[in-house]
Amino acid sequence: MTKTRLLIAVVDDEESVRIAIRRLLRSANMNAETFSSGAEFLESVKGRLPDCVVLDLHMPQVNGFAVQARLEETGSRVPVVVITGHDTPENRERALAGGAAAYLRKPVDDEALLEAIQQAVNPHSN
Repeated sequence: MTKTRLLIAVVDDEESVRIAIRRLLRSANMNAETFSSGAEFLESVKGRLPDCVVLDLHMPQVNGFAVQARLEETGSRVPVVVITGHDTPENRERALAGGAAAYLRKPVDDEALLEAIQQAVNPHSN
């Protein structure tokens, strides 16, 4: 039986970030689906959940914290890797308290992001 490729949702209001991360994920043999807003992403999860979400914190209307809260409210166990250009101790603490598997600063290092996704999806592997 062939293992299916991971589906990673990338939620960021910056198009250049979405494009760069989608390319990185595809080069790592993962499927990527991008969303320009938290609301757009939340609408999509009614159909199917990704294996992992790469989530920006600061977006208009529905921010990353609201997305995290909504996922938790629905009982979703999808792992979240937070990326942010607004790194503060408060944001880090709030994101991790909200269940984020990882918290990375922008600009995100490619290897660190891939490693965070792998750890989030397979928390017991080394």
